[in-house]
Amino acid sequence: MTKETSASEHKRLLLIDDDPNLILLVKDYLEFRGYEVITAENGQEALEVLQQETPDMIICDVMMPQMDGYSLVEHVRKDPRTSWIPVLFLSAKGQSQDRVKGLNTGADVYMVKPFEPEELVAQVESSLKQASRLIQRQEKTGDSASKIQVPFDVELTPTELRVVQFVARGMANREIAEELNVSQRTIESHVSNMLGKTGLHNRTELARWAIENSMA
Repeated sequence: MTKETSASEHKRLLLIDDDPNLILLVKDYLEFRGYEVITAENGQEALEVLQQETPDMIICDVMMPQMDGYSLVEHVRKDPRTSWIPVLFLSAKGQSQDRVKGLNTGADVYMVKPFEPEELVAQVESSLKQASRLIQRQEKTGDSASKIQVPFDVELTPTELRVVQFVARGMANREIAEELNVSQRTIESHVSNMLGKTGLHNRTELARWAIENSMA
């Protein structure tokens, strides 16, 4: 078997969208680039696929019947078997609060429809490279460089500290809100503030940072 240098070699993607035309278009484009693509029409169907398969990345529409993208990502992040998988959200909503909600829910990338297929491929390749770098860093245990780097003078409020402990346990914003008896929006804004303070990119990094610094 010849050794290819392509980033897409043997990479399997799970594509979830309730629009059959978009599925066809994106699947064609990604397969042409050498990816293997599994598809599902909604979050519920995707969870069934995830029982059998562990894809390298999930590309998911936000608004879908039966189970939307937010609920799906909460399930994915809760399960240790799938919690590491990079997730790319596709959404028709491009407002900044929609992006913030998508990223706070646990997506790694948020793309607004309509998008250029080239840009989608670039985002997929970038996310897969980042995921493989994280895995390599984790394999080099004891390597101080593998720790998540944040500004040393970050100070969290007592509430933020409680929230980040729940995030590190893999709890979704909705569950944390119920636990602390506040609105989900309040939790989203705490998570957003902490991402701003620490310069981290998503909840996954926030959780790792909390665990590595014995906050969790």
